[in-house]
Amino acid sequence: MIDEFKTFALKGNVVDLAVGVIIGAAFSRIVSSLVEDVFTPLVGLVTGGLDFTNYFLPLSSAVTATTLAEAREQGAVIAYGSFVTATINFLVVAWVLFFVIRGINRLRARQEAEIAVSPTPPAEPEIPADVKLLSEIRDLLASGPEKISRTEADRH
Repeated sequence: MIDEFKTFALKGNVVDLAVGVIIGAAFSRIVSSLVEDVFTPLVGLVTGGLDFTNYFLPLSSAVTATTLAEAREQGAVIAYGSFVTATINFLVVAWVLFFVIRGINRLRARQEAEIAVSPTPPAEPEIPADVKLLSEIRDLLASGPEKISRTEADRH
């Protein structure tokens, strides 16, 4: 059972998946920073100070805070601004992955086209005359002595 698990765990697909998950987690942080530090402030600039991060709906009358962090300390809230930010994160990731996959597909198509149009392999090199002669001698020796004597008679 341990050997079977080792075989499964060390297969290329499992290792590739693990690498993909790790890279995906790092990429997620980059996208989160891009949305929170670049897009959200730009949206706020364009919309006159709109900031999604502090948009929430209090579920209790005890919540009187104006920021999400303070409101969470006072009671239960629905942080729909965080949801909007997560949605923007998703859209940015999907958009970037769309362009990455699109680029990969174009490269594959180009590579397949190059393979389909690749020149034919070079022709076999010409066999030198001495190799041809030695091949004929070998064939004559293999065919038997009567053929050799007739060939010598033909030459004289």
